[in-house]
Amino acid sequence: MPQRVLIAGCGDVGSALGVLLAEQGLTVWGIRRDITKLPAAIQGISADLGDKDTLSNLPEIDVLIYCAAASGRTEEAYQRAYVDGVKHVVAALPKPPKTLLFTSSTSVYGQADSTTVDEQSPAEPRTATGKIMRTAEQQVQALGGTAVRFSGIYGPGRGFLLERVKQGISAPLEPVSFTNRIHRDDCAGVLAHLVKLAAQGERLAPVYLASDDQPAPLAEVMDWLAAELNVTIKERSMSRGTGSKRCNNAFLKASGYQFIYPSYREGYRALLAAALSA
Repeated sequence: MPQRVLIAGCGDVGSALGVLLAEQGLTVWGIRRDITKLPAAIQGISADLGDKDTLSNLPEIDVLIYCAAASGRTEEAYQRAYVDGVKHVVAALPKPPKTLLFTSSTSVYGQADSTTVDEQSPAEPRTATGKIMRTAEQQVQALGGTAVRFSGIYGPGRGFLLERVKQGISAPLEPVSFTNRIHRDDCAGVLAHLVKLAAQGERLAPVYLASDDQPAPLAEVMDWLAAELNVTIKERSMSRGTGSKRCNNAFLKASGYQFIYPSYREGYRALLAAALSA
């Protein structure tokens, strides 16, 4: 019998995942406020994850993927999206899911000295929002679920760096600030991979770090984009504060996942090619 999957917070990553799972023969429901934006392959459930009164008559499922995005960077928005929302959905389900995946963030790492981090590294966030995300992870793990820590997601509709570069702006060369990235399609691919492993009876780990093969200085990434776009860099400035760490994806790759876009070069080339053909 095909597995039944509920994606709670079915936005950009969730929609890409839902389509991928539906293509594999799974039955997929997606929760979001405006279900008219969902792909046809996903059965829509209109609800607000932060409001438990809107969550009713949820289907009996095998897999819950909690894939929400906070409405802002405030502590209140994070608490509502990542802690309260999980509680509300799990409580509203007819029975607990066999598999629970929670999309987290590498913001739970407080390291900022360009050190390498993996699943065994201390997760001691420095920011208030990072601490709330860590609390959400622990809540999910207490339920027997798995946290998937994504690094900086880029892809269609996520063109922040590209827009900065088009304006002739790149990051400072010093001090070196490492960035870690993952394409939206690999986010969906990683989650689908873990769903498949669980369906095959494999016990999932409490946490997976999901980032591509090549952590790189932010200036290197932006300078490379400038060369691809034939743009001259006129200014070097950091648009927002950022830590500096290098994410090691060896554990995820050892589980059998193969990246669609192993580095920022392949991923951004695909984005630029798509923009040219649009």
